[in-house]
Amino acid sequence: MKSFVFISLLITTVYNAAAQDSFFDPIDTVETPTGTMLIYGDRTWAYLGEENFEGIMNARIHEMVCGDTTYSYKSKWTNEDVITCTTNDVSLLKDTLWMCVLDSLHNNYAIPFDGVMTSKYGYRRGRRHNGVDIDLETGDTIYAAFDGKIRYAKYHENGFGNLIVIRHYNGLETYYAHCSKLMVAPNQDVKAGDPIGLGGNTGHSSGSHLHFEVRFYDNPINPELIFDFKKKAVKDNLLVHSGVFHPNSGSSRSSSSSSSSSSSSSVNKNAKTHRVRSGENLWIIARKYGTTVNSLCKLNSLTETSVIHIGQVIRLK
Repeated sequence: MKSFVFISLLITTVYNAAAQDSFFDPIDTVETPTGTMLIYGDRTWAYLGEENFEGIMNARIHEMVCGDTTYSYKSKWTNEDVITCTTNDVSLLKDTLWMCVLDSLHNNYAIPFDGVMTSKYGYRRGRRHNGVDIDLETGDTIYAAFDGKIRYAKYHENGFGNLIVIRHYNGLETYYAHCSKLMVAPNQDVKAGDPIGLGGNTGHSSGSHLHFEVRFYDNPINPELIFDFKKKAVKDNLLVHSGVFHPNSGSSRSSSSSSSSSSSSSVNKNAKTHRVRSGENLWIIARKYGTTVNSLCKLNSLTETSVIHIGQVIRLK
């Protein structure tokens, strides 16, 4: 009881002393029996780590996804990896799941940034573009799309630059890439509309913009299936089925996507190696060559959570 009172007094003191400081930069930490607490100017505290949290924020959706097939989909929680499980191939879903994007407990949303969309989801110059690009100026404020918890907030070496990933109570994750500044910390709770970062041009980017993605069990979905960026509105419900994970879901098929699809349909089953293409994961490669993820992991010293990159050579035999 004494320790609780002490922590409460310390938090109050730090909060009052730093009221004039940035509301979203951690201004102090406190070690408690249950973990490290980050102290913020706009809130009392947020846990740096939650030892027993398994990452499942929507038990109903998780149960439906796992019960759809004999494959065990995973909803891992990691602050270090952008993709938590490369074998979550939800394109294999048999049924259609009804997802409440907004519900009575979490019924707020925000457009991450009110700007002009400069690039859509789908194939772009022959490569898969897993989100939408929204024009902004470096320093513009980016907002959390829904209520949730920060899973990843740091610099991503392989293209995203300063990246924020939020896991939401509706079962989705949203990605905010190329930020100039991060204003949140991993495991921090956020509400829809909270400022989370500043727009920028970090990572593989040719100009200031926000690259915004929506993912379901690590698989990208066209954000325009959920967000109406022109009307600044969101759809209350989303029907999740294997088709929504197609690179051209929600948009017309382009000639480049058709050629990409046809070129990937012819596979040399006797090939000894495979060079990773855009949109592929270990599960897709294993299914393509009639092998298993476990076999690929052993041959390439990987695990099912390993991130593979475009152009990487994967041993098949």
